[in-house]
Formats: sequence, structure tokens, C-alpha cells
Amino acid sequence: MAGEGERKLTARLVPAGTDRFRGKREVFGSRVIDLKVSAQDTNGGLAVTEIIDVEKGGPARHLHHEQEEWFYVVEGEYVIEVGEERYELGPGDCVLAARKVAHGWAYVGEGKGRLIAALQPADEIEAFLEELAKLGSSPAREELGRVFSWHGMELMGPPLSNE
Repeated sequence: MAGEGERKLTARLVPAGTDRFRGKREVFGSRVIDLKVSAQDTNGGLAVTEIIDVEKGGPARHLHHEQEEWFYVVEGEYVIEVGEERYELGPGDCVLAARKVAHGWAYVGEGKGRLIAALQPADEIEAFLEELAKLGSSPAREELGRVFSWHGMELMGPPLSNE
């Protein structure tokens, strides 16, 4: 129950093309990651991001120690690996990566790709995204590994092939 003076959240609008808190967040050069649902909105239970790709590629293979991550393709073609399984996904397809299971994804389509990623619990994903945006377009693997580690994740290998 909300305390005196607190207002209970009933809805939160985040318009298309915007982030829940700020303007455009670019990571690794051209990838835009907009936070759509914040840990603050869900008492830490859920965070939802929209990832917009205009170049092929994706993040290094990694795992989350305390989070499941669900991917839903809105536009374009993606390859997502979870454990030893490789999935080729198009619009409307989704896959869940369990916590403590290595996974990675890559945009492999032409034009623009849009991917929704939901993380449960939200944990430190918002702080992680802010740190990631500060690293620039091609951070050193050691620096990247430290940022992942600080936020409950572990690098497990190189990015997936773009093919």
C-alpha cells in the first residue's frame, strides 16, 4: 500500500522512439537500447528494453547469474543462441534464456531490426545499460568483462557470427 504522500503507479506511458528516463542511449556505436519498463516501475521485478539495430552484430556471449532474459523479434532477422541451441528468429518469434545459461544474439537482417528484451528480475540492468553506453563503440574485452561482472553477468565468449 502506498504511504501518505505517495502516489500508486497505475500506468506509465513511454512513447515510441523514447527511453523511460532519457533520450537516445547508444551502445557499441550504432545500437540503440531504450528502457521501456523500469525496475522502479515494478519493484525490481521486471525490466523491458527495445533494441534497435541498423548494423549487423550483437553483444558478446554472456550469462546472467540471477535473471531470465526473454527476446521477442519485432522487426528484422536475428540469430539467438541459448546454451547449445541456435535459433533463427523473425518478426513475432521469441525465445527465453534461463538464468546461468550462456546466450548471445546477433542482428543478421538488412535495414533496421527491433528486438524486445525483458529481464526478470530487473536486478541491475539499468545501471548496466548506463555503464555500457559510456564505454564507446569498441571497448577492450577486459573493461567490458568488468562492467558485466559488476552487474551480475559474466562474459562467456565472443559475439555471434553475423551470418
